[in-house]
Amino acid sequence: MISNKEIICPNNLLDYAHKKKEVTAGIVNAGKPLPMLSAIDAIKEDLIVPIFIGDKEEIIKCAENLKFDISNFEIVHEPNENNTAKVAAKLASKKKIKIIIKGHIHTDVLMKEVLKREYNLHGKTRLSHIWHMTLNKDDKPLIITDGALNVLPNVKTKIHILKNVINFSNRIGIERPKVAILSATEEILDSMQSSLDSKEITEFAKKENLNADVFGPLAFDNSISKKSAAIKGIKNSVSGQADVLLVPNIETGNALVKMMIYFMGACAAGVVVGGKVPVVITSRSDDPPARLASIAAAVVALD
Repeated sequence: MISNKEIICPNNLLDYAHKKKEVTAGIVNAGKPLPMLSAIDAIKEDLIVPIFIGDKEEIIKCAENLKFDISNFEIVHEPNENNTAKVAAKLASKKKIKIIIKGHIHTDVLMKEVLKREYNLHGKTRLSHIWHMTLNKDDKPLIITDGALNVLPNVKTKIHILKNVINFSNRIGIERPKVAILSATEEILDSMQSSLDSKEITEFAKKENLNADVFGPLAFDNSISKKSAAIKGIKNSVSGQADVLLVPNIETGNALVKMMIYFMGACAAGVVVGGKVPVVITSRSDDPPARLASIAAAVVALD
């Protein structure tokens, strides 16, 4: 059942990212092979100019082992792993880096630092995470949010998540995204909070005239399958053709993304948006094409 399909970075993201080119990026705790390899691929695509943050000796040694010439790039020496997040946040607050890329550091340590008010990295909306999912090089993406940052968002937080994903969708050429507010049913049930939240968010989107078609609650099948929606007699502008799935909680989004990766060979490009600096928080198990796609997504998300 596990897919052996090669994971492929989509042209969609690369094409839009190439319009910005050579964005200054802080690689947080960079002295390990995976973050260095990510930097190599992104540099080859002219997406970033890296600033390596971490133990200088380890960074140089790792680069030499990979035959990666970093002599033209800046290294900020910080031997303490957890302090590298502070360095990155400070550089971002001073606008010396435009995106932050997680290296060999725990996500919670990095994000805790980024979220501190002293750095003034907050935007107009709450931070949220977006997964841009594709199977092939020229696929139309399915966007899943939030499956990595907000654990159990309430309606107010979900509205921030919604606004962030509409903005990101516009940046990749989806002028009016179709957003399905996911639940386990298309019915509004008092016993299912996600269905009640979905109804409220749908009403909010219509009232505020957001630049998206938003509808919920919808179950997964009714969101992405026209056949399923037709069989169940569900008729609206989103059902069966969703561009975006706004999930009820982090477990739903995380499981859905991981199933697409491991069962389908999907490329998952993930980025934290909503702040002044996009943040790439890739997993150690991510394949290089997915890491490159995530960096491209961060470049695209940059104002």
